Amino acid sequence: MIAAFRTNDTGITMAGRIDARLKELKIELPEPTEPSVAKIRNAKMANGFLFVSGQVPRMGGKISFVGKVGREFDLAKGQEAARWSAYNVLAHARKALDGDLDRIQQVMKLTGYVNAMPTFTEIPQVVNGASQVFIDVFGEAGHHARTAVGVAVMPFDVAIEVEGIFLVK
Repeated sequence: MIAAFRTNDTGITMAGRIDARLKELKIELPEPTEPSVAKIRNAKMANGFLFVSGQVPRMGGKISFVGKVGREFDLAKGQEAARWSAYNVLAHARKALDGDLDRIQQVMKLTGYVNAMPTFTEIPQVVNGASQVFIDVFGEAGHHARTAVGVAVMPFDVAIEVEGIFLVK
C-alpha cells in the first residue's frame, strides 16, 4: 500500500486527513496496477482536474467479479464489485497525486459501466456501491455527478468498470 504522509507546521510527520478517514473506515486500498492490454494511462492531469481511467474490480492484484450482474451476481454482489472498482480508482488517484489524496477538493463525476443481463434494470443501484465509497471517504466533497450505464459485455467479462474525474489542488 502507498502511504501518504505530510509534515505539519511543527515539522511532525503525520498521515493525511483522507488516509486517516480510510483507516477509520477500515479500507485498505489495493496496489495500483498497470494496464495489461490497453494502451492508456491510468490517470491524467489537466487544468486542475485528475481523470482516472476506468478501473475494474481487482482484489489482491487479481481481476475479480467475472460475470454478469443479474446472472452470476445479484444486486448486493454487484455493489460489492462497484466498491472494489472505486477502491482501485482511489488507488490510481493516490498514485497520480504522489500519495496525497488530500489534494482532491471535489469528486466531480463518476461513470459506471455495468455488465448486466438485459432484464436487469437496477444499474443505478449497482453503481451506488461506488458512489457511496466516495461519499464515505470525502464527505460533502464526495458528492458528484454520475452516469450509470448497462452494457452487454465488458473487458475480461468483469461485472463493472468505474472511472472518475476529480478537482485537485
